[in-house]
Amino acid sequence: MALSGPYREHMSVMSRLTEVNWLFVLLILAVSAIGIAVLYSAGGGSFDPWASRQISRFGLAIAIMFAAALVDLRFWLRHAYIVYAIGLAMLVATELSGFEAKGAERWLYIGFMRVQPSEIMKIALVLALARYFHKTAAEDVRRISRLIPALGIIAVPAVLVLKQPDLGTAGMLLLAGAGMMFIAGVRLRWFILVGAAGLGVLPVLWNHLRDYQKARVLTFLDPERDPLGAGYHILQSKIALGSGGIWGKGFLQGSQSHLSFIPEKQTDFIFSIFAEEFGMVGAIVLLTLYGLILVYGFAIAMRSRNQFGRLLALGITLTFFLYVFINMAMVMGLIPVVGVPLPLISYGGTAMLTLMFGFGLLISVYIHRDARIGRFQGDD
Repeated sequence: MALSGPYREHMSVMSRLTEVNWLFVLLILAVSAIGIAVLYSAGGGSFDPWASRQISRFGLAIAIMFAAALVDLRFWLRHAYIVYAIGLAMLVATELSGFEAKGAERWLYIGFMRVQPSEIMKIALVLALARYFHKTAAEDVRRISRLIPALGIIAVPAVLVLKQPDLGTAGMLLLAGAGMMFIAGVRLRWFILVGAAGLGVLPVLWNHLRDYQKARVLTFLDPERDPLGAGYHILQSKIALGSGGIWGKGFLQGSQSHLSFIPEKQTDFIFSIFAEEFGMVGAIVLLTLYGLILVYGFAIAMRSRNQFGRLLALGITLTFFLYVFINMAMVMGLIPVVGVPLPLISYGGTAMLTLMFGFGLLISVYIHRDARIGRFQGDD
């Protein structure tokens, strides 16, 4: 819905609400409904233990999304570094007194809630980089001196997440950060140089990986080397994907999930359950919905007349794409298992709330798409 007339500096909450792109919201609701249905199936045809909790969390997530969407975009510009600092502080707190589960210290208790700060950092990083490059002149983006602070913004949380250890999320932070730098106009040759240097340090990185991380890489290269151990997850996932065929076995009829052959069926490998029950046709429908969300995100970014909104929208869209691509590639055996959830489908609180907050920011960019924000606007 287009604005009727020039952009108004002080829009009321109701006027902002009328500017919400409701088709985009409908796409989010559709994917989330699929996620709840698959969790119902994963629970053996019961809302407990996962689907009922996911519904409650989604209700809170919707409220967070609209709260973020209806706030003036300049507010997020002014407070981008504060959000980043909060995320960074939570990562440090996780390092000092975090909750350990399944061999990794990734969770932090805040009152009665258990949160995963690394998920929060995925959006906080995009916010911080969008502000940094918004306030950097186009001719300065290509100077190495102006890239060092941006590299620091990316590297510090990535290192903290890697120490947890969470290789998948650390990789997502690095990829999202690199994508933001490319979008901002950093020359391609710098990426080539960094990539070559990264290949050079791979032997050193390999020696610092945990045993289970090395096993994941080796299993990716040859899943048959340990079919009942490290290779079990991916082999069962491939069986589920293949057994679904064209049309699938039918809702609640997936043998791999209901006979508990697939580990972590409610989180990392939930796409395998979906594909077994709904087949290739169902998978194409889900991919189409994901694709439409990505198209909307890109269109919103291109429609924004201010650099901050454009960078923020592209960064959130890129992060969403990484979620989808890494999870699906993981369950298909195209990349090692790294524990990245499927957005709006996998069971989980922090990932959903954070992603919905990101969608709220995306809607805010759309609402304020005609706002003119100068390089020095939003300074505290």
